[in-house]
Amino acid sequence: MARTILITGASGGLAQAIINQLPQDDHLIVTGRSREKLEKLYGKRPNTLCLSLDITNDNAVTNTIEKIYGEFGQIDILINNAGFGSFKEFWDYSDEEVKDMFAVNTFATMSIARQIGHKMSLVKSGHIVNIASMAGLIATSKASVYGASKFAVVGFSNALRLELAEKNVYVTSVNPGPIKTGFFAQADPSGDYLASIGRFALTPEKVAKKVVSILGKNKRELNLPFILAFAHKCYSLFPKTADYFARKVFNYK
Repeated sequence: MARTILITGASGGLAQAIINQLPQDDHLIVTGRSREKLEKLYGKRPNTLCLSLDITNDNAVTNTIEKIYGEFGQIDILINNAGFGSFKEFWDYSDEEVKDMFAVNTFATMSIARQIGHKMSLVKSGHIVNIASMAGLIATSKASVYGASKFAVVGFSNALRLELAEKNVYVTSVNPGPIKTGFFAQADPSGDYLASIGRFALTPEKVAKKVVSILGKNKRELNLPFILAFAHKCYSLFPKTADYFARKVFNYK
């Protein structure tokens, strides 16, 4: 049965990999800052609507959601994928950079999930997938702001899951380690961070395959890769020791 799926940040590498693995008969609404770029990526894909959307603009988000529901009736799956990061000493961030990262990574994710989650609760059906990060589970040096923004997404997802559980609406947080996409071209122009953690880097196709496999299923969270998922468990049990190894493994100068 064809599903209606909304994907934010759809021009990103992970979103492209997810969309490439979705059935052609699924109805997709893909959003991003540039509709032109989205049309180039997905213009030939059947059953796909490309929309330009600034997810930090509350009115634009509300109007777009109402437009989608007016045309499609409902959204079966929401994939909150939009986000960006940067890696540097925390004192090198400006107040504006901190606010911008939280505006996209955290507040926009919460706003979209809140509005669509409410509509899903009314029909007692739906699945919200919030793409967070392993950085929101395991602290790493020089990722203080990005990690905090994703930590908030994980916490929000956990609480929202409880609120929607009785409404038959699933909430999944996806927490991947570093993914080999264009994300790091902006987040880490020097390449030092990615080089330091290259052994843990995932391909977008591998992450996408895991994400697609859990759509519509009551999956609490998806942590990738296995070695970092295991590290997260150790982090919870032995935080002081984990902090030491995080400094040594993930720190870069």
